[in-house]
Amino acid sequence: MAVFTAVSLDDLSQWIKQFPLGRALALQGISSGIDNSNFFLTTERGEFVLTIFENLGIKQLPFYVQLMRHLAERGIPVPAPVPNADGELVVTLQGKPAIIVSRLSGASQMDPQPVHCAEVGRMLARMHLAGQDFEMTQPNLRGLDWVGATAPQVLPFLSEAEAALLRTEVAFQSEFAATAGYAALARGPVHADLFRNNVMFEGERLTGCFDFYFAGVDTWLFDVAVTVNDWCIDLATGALDEARVRALLDAYHGARPFTPEERTAWQPLLRAAALRFWLSRLYDFHLPRAAELLTPHDPTHFERILRERIERTAPELPV
Repeated sequence: MAVFTAVSLDDLSQWIKQFPLGRALALQGISSGIDNSNFFLTTERGEFVLTIFENLGIKQLPFYVQLMRHLAERGIPVPAPVPNADGELVVTLQGKPAIIVSRLSGASQMDPQPVHCAEVGRMLARMHLAGQDFEMTQPNLRGLDWVGATAPQVLPFLSEAEAALLRTEVAFQSEFAATAGYAALARGPVHADLFRNNVMFEGERLTGCFDFYFAGVDTWLFDVAVTVNDWCIDLATGALDEARVRALLDAYHGARPFTPEERTAWQPLLRAAALRFWLSRLYDFHLPRAAELLTPHDPTHFERILRERIERTAPELPV
């Protein structure tokens, strides 16, 4: 989340009349993240979040927006999109598609303990199960095809050691994705970006998760790997904390048991999740876009995580 497109209360004064929210009273840009323009929006009817999409095409948006609505209707704590008077969820603002969603209560838990990780694991399993009957489909747009297309763009900026690691891991993941074991993995809609700053807590109680704009259909195990690689690590080294890993995996397994195929694929998928975010951060760091508020992420963080996953075996999935 960042602010690429500036918006003022005056800009909203007429636009917001199409929504059942009353007048816009306050608007504050959100600086975290780097993909869309996001604002906390206060209206006469309450607190909301306004998102202006900077990169996603209009044909891609229905998947994300309808997925959030689908999950919210099934009791998953996610932001609920607000329709306008015509029932539309995505409406143009400043020449770009925009959406208003409900604002979750609580705050991000940036120092998670096992109890928080268990809450996240349980919620993630419930989310996967709730998405099974979601009829729309869209591939993970940061999946292996994207990896193959993006890696050559960042290679010229890398050191010899970094380039060797990137080439080797892309080849490893391509080979693994061609196996029968990978093809047998359970699939469905995934969040694909369930980091600490995308989940809200009040104390030890999880109140919701948000930022579904990297969602797509992929293996559920990839979603678990992305989540473990953020929630269950020592940030300084990228090493996994076994107590937090066990808490998250056991809670997930209690709601949606892991399959034998997933247990076999666990170590490679942890590497795939690390590669995806190392590559995206390399791209954003070396080929940045202009933004009014921009917080670029350090690519070396996920390089450390990827090397850790290659060199050390992670705790296994529960049986």
